[in-house]
Amino acid sequence: MSRIIGSATVRMVEKTRKLPTKAALVLTQSAVNQIKKILKQKPEAIGLKISVAQRGCNGLSYTLDYVQEKGKFDEVVSQDGVKVLIDPKAQFTLLGTEMDFQESPLASEFIFNNPNIKGTCGCGESFTI
Repeated sequence: MSRIIGSATVRMVEKTRKLPTKAALVLTQSAVNQIKKILKQKPEAIGLKISVAQRGCNGLSYTLDYVQEKGKFDEVVSQDGVKVLIDPKAQFTLLGTEMDFQESPLASEFIFNNPNIKGTCGCGESFTI
């Protein structure tokens, strides 16, 4: 059984912002570095898997889990030596999204800069498409 390894914040971005469209998801260097750190703690994991769950005040929320094998319909994003697998249910919601990692004195979290979302809750944990 997998366990959720952390929370993520979702941010709406303006439609005019141009993100690369060849990959379902683009990772910033900060996200790549953090994923490498996380995966060192679980050597049996081949990468992280992003899924979407119905929860929160706006309906949908991303979850991150360790993954040991690729599912039949998982999308694989390989970048700078790390693999991020995307659950089929989350693929549509992530197209053109940039995944970042940010640290502040109060929090450290993955941030999904997503041009597809129509709204987020006040805390940024849930969104609507």
